[in-house]
Amino acid sequence: MKNSNDPSREHGEGRPMPEDRFEEPADGTTRDRVMSSILHHGPSTAAQLADRLGLTPAAVRRHLSALGESGQIASREQRVFGSRGRGRPSRVFYLTDSGRADYYTAYDELAISALTQLAAAAGPDALAAVAQARVDDIEARYRRLRDVKPDQDPAETLAECLSADGYVASLEPAVAGAQICQHNCPVAEVAKVFPELCEVETRLFAELLGSNVQRLATIAHGDGVCTTHVPVDVEITRKRIAGAPVAD
Repeated sequence: MKNSNDPSREHGEGRPMPEDRFEEPADGTTRDRVMSSILHHGPSTAAQLADRLGLTPAAVRRHLSALGESGQIASREQRVFGSRGRGRPSRVFYLTDSGRADYYTAYDELAISALTQLAAAAGPDALAAVAQARVDDIEARYRRLRDVKPDQDPAETLAECLSADGYVASLEPAVAGAQICQHNCPVAEVAKVFPELCEVETRLFAELLGSNVQRLATIAHGDGVCTTHVPVDVEITRKRIAGAPVAD
């Protein structure tokens, strides 16, 4: 007779227990998949990761525990907008600087070295020009997409453009507005040395959205996600409530 604690126990007529159904060994390959999923989808709960990766929540938690012990991920309470149900809030897991470092390459060091030499030789104006040239591509993509999807929320369009540029962006609801969340930053290591890259990007957001946006957090400063608050347009909201037409 098998012990009830025997991991090889079966459920019903020869079927594996649900807990063992999608089990994978606790190796580096699966942990890489967990980290990659967080990178591309943003901070995630254990249940969300289990669903994406075809693993049991228990298996995911073991990998999360190991990644947390190695300093590659950290967790915080999940932000909930609107009324929250009973019980403790879920925890979401996000990549730390150490975890993100695995996705950066020697090209970062090359870019930092090149920009340092450029600033020394040609001054801050040359560095500003490089930063502006980088966001010009985002602006051009945004304007093309606005022509194709004129009825889409401009902030949603901007998030879509940023994702196409490797930022893995999403638009999330927030008090008195919304937040553009960039879950990845291809130039994070460079932006740590040259914050001008973030500053030019924020000014572009304000220009494209016609709003006084506020940068709340950046990966370059050690935050898990680059977060930009887009305040609600009070005048547009007033017109919509009154049933008046709103111009694009």
